[in-house]
Amino acid sequence: MSADFAIDIHKAIDNLLKGPEHPDKEFVRAATGVSFAVVYSMAASLRAQLAGSEHRGAAVCLATDNKAIIAAALLASLAGGPSLLLPYAFSAQALARMQQSAGFTTAISDTKRDFPKGVQVICPEATGTAAELPIHQSAPSTELLKIFTGGSTGTPQVWTKTRENIFSEGFFHARRYSVTEKDCIMATIPAYHIYGLLFSVVLPLVSSATVIDETPSFPSEIARLAKENQITILASVPAHYRVLGEAELHRSLRLAFSSAGMLDKADNEAFCRRNRKGIVEVYGSTETGGIATRNRGQGEEGFTPFPTIDWKIIEGRLAVRSAYISTDLPLDENGYFRASDRVETLGTNEFSLKGRADTVTKVGGKRVDLEEIRLLVKNISGVTDCMVMALPETGGRENLIGVLLQGDNVDVELIRKNLAETLEPYALPRCIKIVDQIPMKSNGKYDRLAITRLLKR
Repeated sequence: MSADFAIDIHKAIDNLLKGPEHPDKEFVRAATGVSFAVVYSMAASLRAQLAGSEHRGAAVCLATDNKAIIAAALLASLAGGPSLLLPYAFSAQALARMQQSAGFTTAISDTKRDFPKGVQVICPEATGTAAELPIHQSAPSTELLKIFTGGSTGTPQVWTKTRENIFSEGFFHARRYSVTEKDCIMATIPAYHIYGLLFSVVLPLVSSATVIDETPSFPSEIARLAKENQITILASVPAHYRVLGEAELHRSLRLAFSSAGMLDKADNEAFCRRNRKGIVEVYGSTETGGIATRNRGQGEEGFTPFPTIDWKIIEGRLAVRSAYISTDLPLDENGYFRASDRVETLGTNEFSLKGRADTVTKVGGKRVDLEEIRLLVKNISGVTDCMVMALPETGGRENLIGVLLQGDNVDVELIRKNLAETLEPYALPRCIKIVDQIPMKSNGKYDRLAITRLLKR
């Protein structure tokens, strides 16, 4: 771990709670902008409203995509308020599932939601005057968030994130990429997903940068808002870079980030060619936090771990030790978490991804690597994207292989023929379907549940 990026997180959070460095500056840029002073004022309001004994020790549901309110809620929690529950969706079903899991009785929201019966809803008030929040001397390991993710089966997964998990990573990105009050950030993923939270709420909060209010996903929207706001930083996902193609953003852009999946090389090249900026691909997950980056626009083919990360390879799998890892993950005696990704070293401090250990399934009692099949299909002419799934056979303990793909003038029989020349008979897909668009979630990841349903039809 590099000493150049070491940070006293206790001191950094205390300084954050003392008030904004630029109170009159826009935190959120919108038709009616929200200043840093207003964010801190809302934080003080929330801290006061949540000070009662009925909230002590009970987590509060944060059911909003309003970046200013999310920032205010984080500050209130840092200042001794309750920990927060971050939903993966705001539907009545998702909120009901979350309450069954966490048992919350209070929610923070700025709009009407279908909360379960009996939930008290709080909306922060703002005086417009920047408030200094109480310094709360709790340990960096104190729980800040429980982040709910949808899960491929529809059952939500829950990941605990501490004060240190979230804010150490935010301060690291601010320092590493020299993010300041002169920057304007646009994110194409919602702020209630971990990647959106880090880049469109935490990063501007710790760096005094401005973030735009909108969360665009269509290429024309992304390009228009980038130019209108003269953004300097873009945080997006592979699916959005794919539709952007060679759209030109504003010349003010100095950094482009991608996460939540692997960025296609052709999409990266198209963006670099038009915008003369390489895309920084961030590798990590909700539970591990960020781990490594690469920028193929600068000739980097392997991933380089953050200087704040310790890493090694154990039995072909990546193992990491960092301040960003959820306390829910199992660590070995040396504090390392072993990920599901298979990797190989490149040079002294880089690695390449070789697929996930959990993409291996059994068919007819034999091992089949789904990632290997996906890459074979992806390389066939006309295929622009594909997903390969293991589908349990009815009444059995084995699986059959299904492929959902999108593309132009794709011949399914040609795909079967090409795969038959490479794969063993037991590994051949039993089901191949073509769609106009592979289902995606709002965070830019594949919707595995929707994909499974399409393949089972």
